[in-house]
Amino acid sequence: MGFLVSAWNRYKWSYFFIAPSMFFFFIFLLYPVFRVFLLAFQEWALKGSKWVGLRNFQDIFFGLSSKLFWYTMEHTVLYAVVVVVVWIVTALVVAGLLQPLDNRVQSLYRGAFYLPYVTSIVIISLVWIWIFNPDYGFFNWLLGLAHVEPLRWLVDPKIALWSVILSTILIVPGSGVVLYSAAIGSIPRELYEAAEVEGASAVRKWLHITIPLLQPTTLYLTVIYTIAAFQVFDRVFIMTGGGPINATTTIVQLIYATAFSDFNFGKASAEALVLFVIIAAFSAVQFKLLSTEVEY
Repeated sequence: MGFLVSAWNRYKWSYFFIAPSMFFFFIFLLYPVFRVFLLAFQEWALKGSKWVGLRNFQDIFFGLSSKLFWYTMEHTVLYAVVVVVVWIVTALVVAGLLQPLDNRVQSLYRGAFYLPYVTSIVIISLVWIWIFNPDYGFFNWLLGLAHVEPLRWLVDPKIALWSVILSTILIVPGSGVVLYSAAIGSIPRELYEAAEVEGASAVRKWLHITIPLLQPTTLYLTVIYTIAAFQVFDRVFIMTGGGPINATTTIVQLIYATAFSDFNFGKASAEALVLFVIIAAFSAVQFKLLSTEVEY
């Protein structure tokens, strides 16, 4: 008790200054999350909610719509795996190519690569819709130059999801480039000089010095990219609307449709809770595989 009183006397002004932020945190984040958890076990209605236990989860995994749930989950996992792997590799390679350049030039390229990251996803998606247009799109124009039949990029169920993935991975992840560039710049030069004395080539230095010492940064980027990929919604919603015939529907889009089209907020909350568990499981595995005590 004395410890709490002492802490209050010492940090009371700190608590006062963070109180407004904590208030909004509880009202607009913590409380909604708590409500979602409760709704997952209820059947929502305007007249009032009724406790149904695990019935919403049974409907998700074994009900009539279970095939659609697993179908959308398959799309989401495929999207997440491809996008995260390509983004990590792309960010690492680009950051490595920028490292020998002058600091001013590096800053210029970092800003250029980071610009799409702060650009509205709506604008970017609309541009990609034009690029994929089957009649006058840029990609089909390129195929026409090679005398290849035009593709129905966003209409053909066989390639629609891959078209959305392509529109994502062709954008260099600016956040990864910036973080990798900073991390590479903080690695002691003495390590590379010692490797050169031993006759190590540039590739061996990259594989045995740079990549291992960047593991904490790789872990951070892998986790945040995985979370973002599993929550993909706006890009798919704008470009395809989940079609054709649910060929590009992701789990977040399914949650949205369940809640705001079917008005089944209980089931939508259960689907969101399942998604949270899956993301947490993926993150735990990534921490297990990539965590290290070395930081640069």
